[in-house]
Amino acid sequence: MKSTFRVLFFLKRDKVKKNGNMPIMARITIDGKLAQFNTKLEVNPKNWSAKTGKVNGRGAEFTRMNEMLDSIKATLHRHYQTILERDSYVTAEKVRNVFLGKEEKAKTLLQVFSQHNEQYVLKVGKTATQKTYTRYELTKNRLAEYIHDKYNVEDITFREINVMFIEGFYLFIRENYPCTHNTAMKFIQRFRTVVLFAHNLGLITFNPFGAYKLKFEYVERDFLEQAELDRIYQKTFASKRLEQVRDIFIFSCYTGLSYVDVCELAPENIRLSFDGNLWIIKKRHKTSITSNIRLLDIPKSILQKYDGKLPNGKLLPVISNQKMNDYCAPVKVA
Repeated sequence: MKSTFRVLFFLKRDKVKKNGNMPIMARITIDGKLAQFNTKLEVNPKNWSAKTGKVNGRGAEFTRMNEMLDSIKATLHRHYQTILERDSYVTAEKVRNVFLGKEEKAKTLLQVFSQHNEQYVLKVGKTATQKTYTRYELTKNRLAEYIHDKYNVEDITFREINVMFIEGFYLFIRENYPCTHNTAMKFIQRFRTVVLFAHNLGLITFNPFGAYKLKFEYVERDFLEQAELDRIYQKTFASKRLEQVRDIFIFSCYTGLSYVDVCELAPENIRLSFDGNLWIIKKRHKTSITSNIRLLDIPKSILQKYDGKLPNGKLLPVISNQKMNDYCAPVKVA
């Protein structure tokens, strides 16, 4: 529905000057909300028509003032149309500020992305992880590369983001980095989160992702058979680091704990239960649901292997997830 837009000129009657003149004010009304400003013109009230909002009288000076009022009104109408077409949402204050040269500079994508990440890092260790924060930082950096490569600029406004831009970013990720479709979609997903962040802050009044659908491909995960697990567990590695990575991998396989849950595993999570067996009892990081996992002989022996040998009370020699994947990728078991 189109906004109702009106411009009215009136005298500010409580500001009478020594010569008897009063300032001519302009009032913009859009959907019942108004904003006003001083036109810097003045006239004697006896030469003013409240009904027409114009100057009464003959002479070049009065004609010039009415022409200036008509010009102000036409300019305000032009600004109204421009803002409406650009933002699909317009206020009286916006029109006034544009006319007076006080329009706020549009927020840019990377500027808001940095603002989002600065706020997100404050949640690390509470409701968010360092790993997820680094992924948002990586997404921001990839967007910066894409914008520079595609548009040869350092940043862009949200008005320039559309389905073509989003699809272009997806293709940029696929063509320049060894990413699967789903990994590239994760970049798009984090990008969308920041756009929604900007929308919720009132920085933008539209959603560039409105017509874009995130599509993830179903991946059927393979699994290791017991014989294969045994071969990996019994393998002798020349590198101590590979041996540690193997131990973490085997421990995860037998307990079903994710990488982040293994990272968070603490001595208080290992408890002797009523059945006389040791159990892992901890809340899962992603769901906050408590898991009760009986420690079988192999994961128990892995814990005993590192008992008292690691700093800061750590139970296992966990390294970064990226490094874990790097070490696991080339390993072959004869």
